[in-house]
Amino acid sequence: MKKVFSLFMVLLLLVGIVAGCGAPKRDEGSSDKGTGTDDGAKSEEVAKPDKLLVWVNNEDKQKKPLREIFDAYEEETGIKIEMVGVNMLDQIQSLALDGPVGKGPDVFFQPHDRIGDIVLQGLADPIDLGDSAKDYSETAISAVTYDGEIYGVPLVTETYGLFYNKDYVSEAPKTFEELQKIADEKTDASKEQFGFAMEAANLYFVWPFFANNGAYVFKNTNGTYDVNDIGLANEGAKKAGEVVKNWFDKGQIPVGITADTLNGLFQDGKVAVVLNGPWMIPGYKEALGDKLGIAKLPEINGEGAKSFVGVKSWMLSAYSDNQYWATDFMKFVTNKDNSLKYFKEAGEMPANQAALTDPTVTGDPNIGPFADQIQYGEPMPSVPEMQQVWDPFNKALELLSKGEDTGVLDEAVKQIKDNIAAAGGGQ
Repeated sequence: MKKVFSLFMVLLLLVGIVAGCGAPKRDEGSSDKGTGTDDGAKSEEVAKPDKLLVWVNNEDKQKKPLREIFDAYEEETGIKIEMVGVNMLDQIQSLALDGPVGKGPDVFFQPHDRIGDIVLQGLADPIDLGDSAKDYSETAISAVTYDGEIYGVPLVTETYGLFYNKDYVSEAPKTFEELQKIADEKTDASKEQFGFAMEAANLYFVWPFFANNGAYVFKNTNGTYDVNDIGLANEGAKKAGEVVKNWFDKGQIPVGITADTLNGLFQDGKVAVVLNGPWMIPGYKEALGDKLGIAKLPEINGEGAKSFVGVKSWMLSAYSDNQYWATDFMKFVTNKDNSLKYFKEAGEMPANQAALTDPTVTGDPNIGPFADQIQYGEPMPSVPEMQQVWDPFNKALELLSKGEDTGVLDEAVKQIKDNIAAAGGGQ
Protein backbone atom coordinates (compact mmCIF):
# COMPACT_ATOMS: atom_id res chain seq x y z
CA MET A 1 0.00 0.00 0.00
CA LYS A 2 2.90 2.35 0.76
CA LYS A 3 4.30 1.80 -2.72
CA VAL A 4 0.94 2.59 -4.27
CA PHE A 5 0.63 5.74 -2.19
CA SER A 6 4.13 6.89 -3.16
CA LEU A 7 3.40 6.32 -6.83
CA PHE A 8 0.17 8.26 -6.47
CA MET A 9 2.00 11.23 -4.95
CA VAL A 10 4.57 11.23 -7.76
CA LEU A 11 1.81 11.19 -10.36
CA LEU A 12 -0.04 13.94 -8.52
CA LEU A 13 3.10 16.11 -8.52
CA LEU A 14 3.59 15.55 -12.24
CA VAL A 15 -0.02 16.47 -12.93
CA GLY A 16 0.45 19.66 -10.93
CA ILE A 17 3.56 20.58 -12.91
CA VAL A 18 1.81 19.96 -16.21
CA ALA A 19 -1.20 21.99 -15.10
CA GLY A 20 1.08 24.85 -14.09
CA CYS A 21 2.60 24.81 -17.57
CA GLY A 22 -0.71 25.63 -19.16
CA ALA A 23 -2.11 22.20 -19.99
CA PRO A 24 -5.61 22.43 -21.52
CA LYS A 25 -8.50 22.21 -19.04
CA ARG A 26 -12.15 21.25 -19.22
CA ASP A 27 -14.53 23.95 -20.35
CA GLU A 28 -15.16 25.90 -17.15
CA GLY A 29 -17.67 28.28 -18.59
CA SER A 30 -20.81 26.23 -17.93
CA SER A 31 -19.40 23.63 -15.54
CA ASP A 32 -20.73 23.34 -12.01
CA LYS A 33 -18.55 20.32 -11.24
CA GLY A 34 -18.38 19.64 -7.53
CA THR A 35 -21.33 21.86 -6.61
CA GLY A 36 -23.92 19.13 -6.05
CA THR A 37 -24.75 20.40 -2.57
CA ASP A 38 -27.86 20.91 -0.51
CA ASP A 39 -27.52 24.72 -0.47
CA GLY A 40 -30.90 26.12 -1.50
CA ALA A 41 -29.39 29.43 -2.63
CA LYS A 42 -27.08 27.59 -5.02
CA SER A 43 -29.90 27.01 -7.50
CA GLU A 44 -29.92 30.73 -8.19
CA GLU A 45 -26.14 30.88 -8.61
CA VAL A 46 -25.61 27.92 -10.94
CA ALA A 47 -26.76 28.43 -14.50
CA LYS A 48 -29.29 25.88 -15.69
CA PRO A 49 -28.20 23.64 -18.54
CA ASP A 50 -30.51 23.33 -21.53
CA LYS A 51 -30.78 19.61 -20.91
CA LEU A 52 -29.60 16.63 -18.87
CA LEU A 53 -28.90 13.30 -20.54
CA VAL A 54 -30.12 10.40 -18.41
CA TRP A 55 -29.56 6.71 -19.07
CA VAL A 56 -32.33 4.51 -17.67
CA ASN A 57 -32.66 0.75 -17.62
CA ASN A 58 -34.17 -0.32 -20.91
CA GLU A 59 -37.38 -1.84 -19.50
CA ASP A 60 -40.76 -0.51 -20.66
CA LYS A 61 -42.38 -1.06 -17.25
CA GLN A 62 -39.74 1.17 -15.69
CA LYS A 63 -39.44 3.73 -18.48
CA LYS A 64 -43.12 4.71 -18.53
CA PRO A 65 -43.37 6.09 -14.96
CA LEU A 66 -39.88 7.56 -15.22
CA ARG A 67 -40.82 9.51 -18.32
CA GLU A 68 -43.80 10.98 -16.48
CA ILE A 69 -41.59 11.94 -13.52
CA PHE A 70 -38.97 13.42 -15.85
CA ASP A 71 -41.65 15.48 -17.59
CA ALA A 72 -42.68 16.92 -14.23
CA TYR A 73 -39.08 17.94 -13.57
CA GLU A 74 -38.90 19.59 -16.99
CA GLU A 75 -42.05 21.57 -16.22
CA GLU A 76 -40.74 22.64 -12.81
CA THR A 77 -37.22 23.67 -13.89
CA GLY A 78 -37.31 24.24 -17.63
CA ILE A 79 -34.46 21.75 -18.08
CA LYS A 80 -35.10 19.19 -20.82
CA ILE A 81 -34.48 15.60 -19.70
CA GLU A 82 -33.28 13.43 -22.56
CA MET A 83 -34.07 9.87 -21.53
CA VAL A 84 -32.17 7.05 -23.25
CA GLY A 85 -32.83 3.39 -22.52
CA VAL A 86 -29.60 1.42 -22.03
CA ASN A 87 -29.57 -2.03 -20.45
CA MET A 88 -28.42 -1.51 -16.87
CA LEU A 89 -25.64 -4.08 -17.11
CA ASP A 90 -24.34 -2.57 -20.37
CA GLN A 91 -24.18 1.01 -19.15
CA ILE A 92 -20.71 0.86 -17.61
CA GLN A 93 -18.94 -0.32 -20.73
CA SER A 94 -20.82 2.28 -22.76
CA LEU A 95 -19.99 5.05 -20.30
CA ALA A 96 -16.29 4.14 -20.38
CA LEU A 97 -16.37 4.66 -24.15
CA ASP A 98 -18.80 7.57 -24.46
CA GLY A 99 -17.87 9.62 -21.38
CA PRO A 100 -14.34 10.67 -22.40
CA VAL A 101 -15.53 11.91 -25.81
CA GLY A 102 -18.41 13.94 -24.40
CA LYS A 103 -21.22 11.63 -25.47
CA GLY A 104 -22.00 10.09 -22.09
CA PRO A 105 -24.90 10.83 -19.74
CA ASP A 106 -25.05 13.20 -16.81
CA VAL A 107 -26.89 10.54 -14.80
CA PHE A 108 -26.98 6.75 -15.11
CA PHE A 109 -28.63 3.89 -13.21
CA GLN A 110 -26.91 0.95 -11.48
CA PRO A 111 -27.23 -1.76 -8.82
CA HIS A 112 -25.22 -0.81 -5.77
CA ASP A 113 -22.95 -3.86 -5.73
CA ARG A 114 -21.19 -2.52 -8.86
CA ILE A 115 -20.33 0.83 -7.29
CA GLY A 116 -16.83 -0.14 -6.16
CA ASP A 117 -15.83 -1.19 -9.65
CA ILE A 118 -17.42 1.92 -11.17
CA VAL A 119 -15.53 4.21 -8.79
CA LEU A 120 -12.21 2.44 -9.38
CA GLN A 121 -12.70 2.99 -13.11
CA GLY A 122 -13.16 6.70 -12.45
CA LEU A 123 -16.61 6.77 -14.04
CA ALA A 124 -18.63 8.29 -11.18
CA ASP A 125 -18.21 11.19 -8.78
CA PRO A 126 -19.39 11.28 -5.16
CA ILE A 127 -22.70 13.01 -4.48
CA ASP A 128 -23.21 15.55 -1.71
CA LEU A 129 -26.76 14.91 -0.53
CA GLY A 130 -26.35 17.02 2.59
CA ASP A 131 -29.36 16.73 4.89
CA SER A 132 -31.26 14.96 2.12
CA ALA A 133 -29.34 11.78 2.92
CA LYS A 134 -31.77 11.37 5.82
CA ASP A 135 -34.63 11.00 3.32
CA TYR A 136 -33.53 7.48 2.42
CA SER A 137 -33.48 4.30 4.47
CA GLU A 138 -30.27 3.78 6.40
CA THR A 139 -29.77 0.49 4.60
CA ALA A 140 -30.04 2.17 1.21
CA ILE A 141 -27.58 4.93 2.09
CA SER A 142 -25.19 2.37 3.52
CA ALA A 143 -25.44 0.42 0.27
CA VAL A 144 -24.43 3.38 -1.92
CA THR A 145 -21.62 4.51 0.39
CA TYR A 146 -18.15 3.54 -0.78
CA ASP A 147 -14.95 4.50 1.02
CA GLY A 148 -16.96 6.83 3.23
CA GLU A 149 -18.60 8.78 0.40
CA ILE A 150 -22.06 8.53 -1.16
CA TYR A 151 -22.01 7.56 -4.83
CA GLY A 152 -25.67 6.91 -5.53
CA VAL A 153 -29.11 8.43 -4.97
CA PRO A 154 -31.23 5.36 -4.15
CA LEU A 155 -34.45 4.74 -6.05
CA VAL A 156 -35.44 1.16 -5.20
CA THR A 157 -34.58 -1.58 -2.72
CA GLU A 158 -35.02 -5.33 -2.84
CA THR A 159 -34.70 -8.24 -0.45
CA TYR A 160 -36.40 -11.55 0.28
CA GLY A 161 -38.85 -12.96 2.79
CA LEU A 162 -41.11 -15.94 3.50
CA PHE A 163 -43.95 -17.38 1.45
CA TYR A 164 -46.19 -19.95 3.09
CA ASN A 165 -49.05 -22.25 2.13
CA LYS A 166 -52.00 -21.75 4.47
CA ASP A 167 -53.09 -25.35 3.92
CA TYR A 168 -50.06 -26.35 6.02
CA VAL A 169 -49.48 -23.42 8.39
CA SER A 170 -52.03 -20.86 9.50
CA GLU A 171 -49.43 -18.13 9.98
CA ALA A 172 -45.79 -17.53 9.23
CA PRO A 173 -43.17 -18.60 11.80
CA LYS A 174 -41.95 -15.64 13.83
CA THR A 175 -38.69 -17.17 15.09
CA PHE A 176 -36.06 -19.50 13.70
CA GLU A 177 -37.14 -22.09 16.26
CA GLU A 178 -40.70 -22.02 14.92
CA LEU A 179 -39.38 -22.34 11.38
CA GLN A 180 -37.23 -25.31 12.34
CA LYS A 181 -40.20 -26.95 14.06
CA ILE A 182 -42.17 -26.72 10.80
CA ALA A 183 -39.24 -28.32 8.96
CA ASP A 184 -39.05 -31.10 11.56
CA GLU A 185 -42.76 -31.87 11.68
CA LYS A 186 -43.94 -31.41 8.11
CA THR A 187 -41.14 -33.01 6.09
CA ASP A 188 -41.54 -36.42 4.47
CA ALA A 189 -38.83 -36.54 1.82
CA SER A 190 -40.04 -39.94 0.56
CA LYS A 191 -43.25 -38.22 -0.58
CA GLU A 192 -41.47 -35.02 -1.68
CA GLN A 193 -43.24 -33.12 1.07
CA PHE A 194 -41.22 -30.46 2.88
CA GLY A 195 -41.85 -28.15 5.80
CA PHE A 196 -39.31 -25.55 4.72
CA ALA A 197 -37.22 -25.12 1.60
CA MET A 198 -34.84 -22.59 0.12
CA GLU A 199 -31.74 -22.39 -2.06
CA ALA A 200 -29.57 -23.23 0.92
CA ALA A 201 -26.40 -23.64 -1.15
CA ASN A 202 -26.61 -20.01 -2.30
CA LEU A 203 -24.89 -17.39 -0.14
CA TYR A 204 -27.32 -14.67 -1.21
CA PHE A 205 -30.34 -16.46 0.28
CA VAL A 206 -28.71 -18.21 3.23
CA TRP A 207 -26.96 -15.07 4.45
CA PRO A 208 -29.34 -14.21 7.37
CA PHE A 209 -28.49 -17.47 9.11
CA PHE A 210 -24.80 -16.55 8.92
CA ALA A 211 -25.06 -12.82 9.67
CA ASN A 212 -27.30 -13.27 12.71
CA ASN A 213 -24.76 -15.69 14.16
CA GLY A 214 -21.91 -13.18 13.83
CA ALA A 215 -20.46 -13.96 10.41
CA TYR A 216 -19.53 -11.18 8.00
CA VAL A 217 -18.15 -11.05 4.48
CA PHE A 218 -15.69 -8.17 4.89
CA LYS A 219 -15.29 -6.15 8.07
CA ASN A 220 -17.26 -2.93 7.60
CA THR A 221 -16.30 0.19 9.51
CA ASN A 222 -18.44 3.24 8.76
CA GLY A 223 -18.96 2.24 5.15
CA THR A 224 -15.36 1.19 4.52
CA TYR A 225 -14.72 -2.51 3.91
CA ASP A 226 -11.51 -4.22 4.95
CA VAL A 227 -11.23 -6.92 2.30
CA ASN A 228 -8.36 -8.52 4.23
CA ASP A 229 -10.67 -9.23 7.18
CA ILE A 230 -13.06 -11.99 6.08
CA GLY A 231 -15.54 -13.40 8.62
CA LEU A 232 -16.97 -16.32 6.67
CA ALA A 233 -15.30 -19.04 8.69
CA ASN A 234 -15.44 -17.58 12.20
CA GLU A 235 -17.29 -19.21 15.10
CA GLY A 236 -20.65 -17.75 14.03
CA ALA A 237 -20.17 -18.89 10.44
CA LYS A 238 -19.38 -22.42 11.62
CA LYS A 239 -22.56 -22.42 13.72
CA ALA A 240 -24.61 -21.35 10.70
CA GLY A 241 -22.84 -23.93 8.57
CA GLU A 242 -24.07 -26.62 10.98
CA VAL A 243 -27.63 -25.37 10.52
CA VAL A 244 -27.33 -25.67 6.75
CA LYS A 245 -25.67 -29.08 7.00
CA ASN A 246 -28.44 -30.28 9.33
CA TRP A 247 -31.16 -29.40 6.80
CA PHE A 248 -29.51 -31.51 4.14
CA ASP A 249 -28.40 -34.33 6.44
CA LYS A 250 -32.00 -34.81 7.61
CA GLY A 251 -33.39 -34.60 4.09
CA GLN A 252 -35.36 -31.49 5.03
CA ILE A 253 -34.05 -29.68 1.94
CA PRO A 254 -33.25 -31.68 -1.22
CA VAL A 255 -29.59 -31.84 -2.22
CA GLY A 256 -29.02 -29.96 -5.46
CA ILE A 257 -32.12 -27.80 -5.07
CA THR A 258 -32.32 -25.01 -7.66
CA ALA A 259 -34.63 -22.05 -8.12
CA ASP A 260 -36.71 -24.05 -10.59
CA THR A 261 -36.95 -27.03 -8.24
CA LEU A 262 -37.88 -24.83 -5.30
CA ASN A 263 -40.56 -22.95 -7.21
CA GLY A 264 -41.99 -26.10 -8.74
CA LEU A 265 -42.34 -27.81 -5.36
CA PHE A 266 -44.00 -24.79 -3.75
CA GLN A 267 -46.35 -24.14 -6.63
CA ASP A 268 -47.33 -27.81 -6.63
CA GLY A 269 -48.29 -27.57 -2.95
CA LYS A 270 -45.43 -29.73 -1.67
CA VAL A 271 -43.76 -27.20 0.65
CA ALA A 272 -45.24 -25.39 3.63
CA VAL A 273 -42.78 -22.45 3.76
CA VAL A 274 -40.16 -21.16 1.31
CA LEU A 275 -37.67 -18.33 1.41
CA ASN A 276 -37.66 -16.28 -1.80
CA GLY A 277 -37.95 -12.79 -3.25
CA PRO A 278 -40.87 -10.57 -4.37
CA TRP A 279 -40.18 -11.39 -8.01
CA MET A 280 -42.00 -14.70 -7.34
CA ILE A 281 -45.25 -13.07 -6.19
CA PRO A 282 -47.06 -13.35 -9.57
CA GLY A 283 -46.14 -17.02 -10.08
CA TYR A 284 -46.94 -18.04 -6.53
CA LYS A 285 -50.23 -16.11 -6.52
CA GLU A 286 -51.31 -17.78 -9.74
CA ALA A 287 -50.53 -21.24 -8.34
CA LEU A 288 -51.86 -20.90 -4.77
CA GLY A 289 -54.38 -18.05 -4.89
CA ASP A 290 -55.85 -17.28 -1.47
CA LYS A 291 -53.79 -20.04 0.12
CA LEU A 292 -50.64 -17.93 -0.28
CA GLY A 293 -49.28 -16.02 2.71
CA ILE A 294 -46.30 -13.65 2.72
CA ALA A 295 -44.23 -12.50 5.71
CA LYS A 296 -40.90 -11.03 6.70
CA LEU A 297 -38.16 -13.43 7.77
CA PRO A 298 -38.32 -14.91 11.28
CA GLU A 299 -36.13 -13.56 14.05
CA ILE A 300 -32.83 -15.36 14.46
CA ASN A 301 -31.21 -15.32 17.90
CA GLY A 302 -33.79 -12.80 19.06
CA GLU A 303 -33.06 -10.23 16.36
CA GLY A 304 -34.51 -9.31 12.98
CA ALA A 305 -33.01 -11.44 10.22
CA LYS A 306 -30.20 -9.62 8.37
CA SER A 307 -31.13 -10.44 4.80
CA PHE A 308 -28.99 -9.19 1.94
CA VAL A 309 -30.46 -6.01 0.45
CA GLY A 310 -29.96 -4.85 -3.11
CA VAL A 311 -30.30 -1.17 -4.01
CA LYS A 312 -30.57 0.39 -7.45
CA SER A 313 -29.60 4.02 -7.61
CA TRP A 314 -28.94 6.98 -9.85
CA MET A 315 -25.26 7.79 -10.23
CA LEU A 316 -23.44 10.96 -11.24
CA SER A 317 -21.14 10.65 -14.22
CA ALA A 318 -17.60 11.89 -13.63
CA TYR A 319 -17.81 13.41 -17.11
CA SER A 320 -20.88 15.55 -16.40
CA ASP A 321 -20.48 19.33 -16.48
CA ASN A 322 -23.87 19.75 -14.79
CA GLN A 323 -23.31 18.21 -11.40
CA TYR A 324 -25.42 20.60 -9.35
CA TRP A 325 -28.53 20.21 -11.51
CA ALA A 326 -27.91 16.50 -12.02
CA THR A 327 -27.96 16.10 -8.23
CA ASP A 328 -31.07 18.23 -7.97
CA PHE A 329 -32.72 16.06 -10.62
CA MET A 330 -31.82 12.80 -8.84
CA LYS A 331 -33.25 14.06 -5.55
CA PHE A 332 -36.46 15.10 -7.32
CA VAL A 333 -36.92 11.69 -8.94
CA THR A 334 -36.45 9.93 -5.60
CA ASN A 335 -38.57 12.17 -3.37
CA LYS A 336 -41.51 10.59 -1.53
CA ASP A 337 -44.23 11.38 -4.08
CA ASN A 338 -42.21 10.27 -7.10
CA SER A 339 -40.94 7.17 -5.31
CA LEU A 340 -44.54 6.16 -4.60
CA LYS A 341 -45.54 6.87 -8.18
CA TYR A 342 -42.72 4.67 -9.40
CA PHE A 343 -43.67 1.93 -6.93
CA LYS A 344 -47.30 1.93 -8.06
CA GLU A 345 -46.43 1.65 -11.76
CA ALA A 346 -43.15 -0.29 -11.81
CA GLY A 347 -43.80 -2.40 -8.70
CA GLU A 348 -40.36 -1.86 -7.15
CA MET A 349 -39.99 -0.98 -3.45
CA PRO A 350 -38.87 2.58 -2.67
CA ALA A 351 -35.56 3.47 -1.05
CA ASN A 352 -37.01 6.77 0.15
CA GLN A 353 -37.78 6.12 3.83
CA ALA A 354 -41.04 8.09 3.94
CA ALA A 355 -42.28 6.25 0.85
CA LEU A 356 -41.08 2.86 2.11
CA THR A 357 -43.04 3.30 5.34
CA ASP A 358 -46.09 4.85 3.65
CA PRO A 359 -49.36 2.85 3.97
CA THR A 360 -49.38 2.53 0.17
CA VAL A 361 -46.39 0.22 0.56
CA THR A 362 -46.70 -1.21 4.07
CA GLY A 363 -50.41 -1.83 3.63
CA ASP A 364 -49.89 -3.86 0.47
CA PRO A 365 -50.33 -7.50 1.61
CA ASN A 366 -47.85 -8.66 -1.03
CA ILE A 367 -45.13 -6.02 -0.80
CA GLY A 368 -45.58 -4.82 2.79
CA PRO A 369 -43.70 -7.75 4.38
CA PHE A 370 -40.68 -7.13 2.14
CA ALA A 371 -40.73 -3.42 3.00
CA ASP A 372 -40.71 -4.45 6.66
CA GLN A 373 -37.83 -6.85 6.08
CA ILE A 374 -35.72 -4.12 4.43
CA GLN A 375 -35.42 -2.41 7.81
CA TYR A 376 -33.48 -5.37 9.20
CA GLY A 377 -31.40 -6.18 6.15
CA GLU A 378 -27.87 -5.22 5.25
CA PRO A 379 -26.53 -4.31 1.82
CA MET A 380 -24.34 -6.66 -0.13
CA PRO A 381 -20.76 -5.33 -0.03
CA SER A 382 -20.14 -2.98 -2.96
CA VAL A 383 -16.38 -3.51 -3.21
CA PRO A 384 -15.08 -5.22 -6.38
CA GLU A 385 -13.59 -8.01 -4.23
CA MET A 386 -17.12 -9.26 -3.55
CA GLN A 387 -17.06 -10.89 -6.97
CA GLN A 388 -14.37 -13.24 -5.66
CA VAL A 389 -16.61 -14.45 -2.83
CA TRP A 390 -19.63 -16.03 -4.50
CA ASP A 391 -18.18 -19.07 -6.26
CA PRO A 392 -15.87 -20.36 -3.50
CA PHE A 393 -18.46 -19.90 -0.78
CA ASN A 394 -21.32 -21.40 -2.78
CA LYS A 395 -19.04 -24.36 -3.49
CA ALA A 396 -18.50 -24.73 0.27
CA LEU A 397 -22.25 -24.68 0.87
CA GLU A 398 -22.68 -27.33 -1.81
CA LEU A 399 -20.12 -29.51 -0.03
CA LEU A 400 -22.00 -29.03 3.26
CA SER A 401 -25.15 -30.23 1.49
CA LYS A 402 -23.31 -33.42 0.56
CA GLY A 403 -22.17 -34.22 4.08
CA GLU A 404 -18.81 -32.45 4.41
CA ASP A 405 -18.03 -30.77 7.73
CA THR A 406 -17.73 -27.03 8.33
CA GLY A 407 -13.99 -27.11 7.67
CA VAL A 408 -14.95 -26.42 4.07
CA LEU A 409 -15.66 -22.83 5.15
CA ASP A 410 -11.97 -22.38 6.03
CA GLU A 411 -11.05 -23.69 2.60
CA ALA A 412 -13.50 -21.28 0.99
CA VAL A 413 -11.98 -18.29 2.81
CA LYS A 414 -8.50 -19.33 1.70
CA GLN A 415 -9.71 -19.56 -1.89
CA ILE A 416 -11.39 -16.16 -1.64
CA LYS A 417 -8.18 -14.58 -0.35
CA ASP A 418 -6.18 -16.24 -3.12
CA ASN A 419 -8.66 -15.01 -5.73
CA ILE A 420 -8.53 -11.45 -4.38
CA ALA A 421 -4.74 -11.48 -4.42
CA ALA A 422 -4.67 -12.86 -7.97
CA ALA A 423 -7.00 -10.06 -9.06
CA GLY A 424 -4.68 -7.46 -7.53
CA GLY A 425 -6.85 -6.68 -4.52
CA GLY A 426 -6.18 -6.80 -0.80
CA GLN A 427 -2.78 -6.00 0.66
